[in-house]
Amino acid sequence: MLKEFQEFVAKGNVMDLAVGVIIGGAFALIVKSLTDDIIMPIVGAIFGGFDFSDYFVPLSSTVTAATLEAAREQGAVLAYGNFITVLLNFLILAWIIFLMVKAVNNLRRRLEAEKEAAPPSAPPADVKLLTEIRDLLAKGK
Repeated sequence: MLKEFQEFVAKGNVMDLAVGVIIGGAFALIVKSLTDDIIMPIVGAIFGGFDFSDYFVPLSSTVTAATLEAAREQGAVLAYGNFITVLLNFLILAWIIFLMVKAVNNLRRRLEAEKEAAPPSAPPADVKLLTEIRDLLAKGK
């Protein structure tokens, strides 16, 4: 069973997936930082200095706090500001992935066009010799 597990892990797809998950996790942290540390403060400055992270609706009459963290300690809250931040993170991440896929597709199209435009290379010497022999045999009939 250990040998089967080693073969499974050694397959390229498993390793590619592992690398993708690790890079994806790191990329998600970068996007989160971009949203939390750069985009949201700019949006807050444009729209009057508010911070989405503390936007919530208390679901209990015992919640009187002004910040989301304190309100969660007092009772149930509907944290729609946090949802807006997470939604913006997703949209930014989706946009960046779209741009990356688009760039790769353009590169593939360009490489295929160059490949099609290139003149066909001359056949190897042995293939050329075999073709001549075939043609001579066909004439001899």
